[in-house]
Amino acid sequence: MNVDALFASPWGALVIFGLRIIDVSCDTMRVIFAIRGKRAIAAALGFIQALVWIFAVGNAVKHLNSVLHVLGYAGGYAMGTYIGVSLEQAIAYGVATVRIVTKRAGVGIAAALREQGYGVTESQGVGRDGAVEVLNSVVQRRHLDDVLALVTAMDEEAFVTVEEPRVLLGGSIATREWTVGGPLGRWMRLRQRA
Repeated sequence: MNVDALFASPWGALVIFGLRIIDVSCDTMRVIFAIRGKRAIAAALGFIQALVWIFAVGNAVKHLNSVLHVLGYAGGYAMGTYIGVSLEQAIAYGVATVRIVTKRAGVGIAAALREQGYGVTESQGVGRDGAVEVLNSVVQRRHLDDVLALVTAMDEEAFVTVEEPRVLLGGSIATREWTVGGPLGRWMRLRQRA
């Protein structure tokens, strides 16, 4: 079966769906890496995205009279967006500034974070209801869930904001080994032990 015949068949709609997933996922990741200043990665993803997009669009346009092909194109776009954002969250590339405002657990939270290897800056403040402690820490995004869980465990009422810093100069950021979760992570750890 040649490529034109494949794309003309109902299977062509499924291929277009898959190509759009790849194309839009690459585009989503490209934008994220471009915003973070990773030009080489963004350029490589842009090349792949454009190449796949031209192939998908060219074949989708040839079959505009087919509802399956149109749905495959639109569905692939939607699923590609979902997968691209999910990939970005799974990779969790970059750092985040965590600001914690607490009435009662500032010293304890700061000590626990330092024990885990995170740098923390403590300061005193005054909130609507009186004195508060303000903690600032810059952490790897992949560690953010651990930090938030620690804060919540020590003070469920803490006010926490998370931002993405544009510029970092000096200071320290905890670095720990990155681990892959889920079944893939378990399989990789078992292979390392063997």
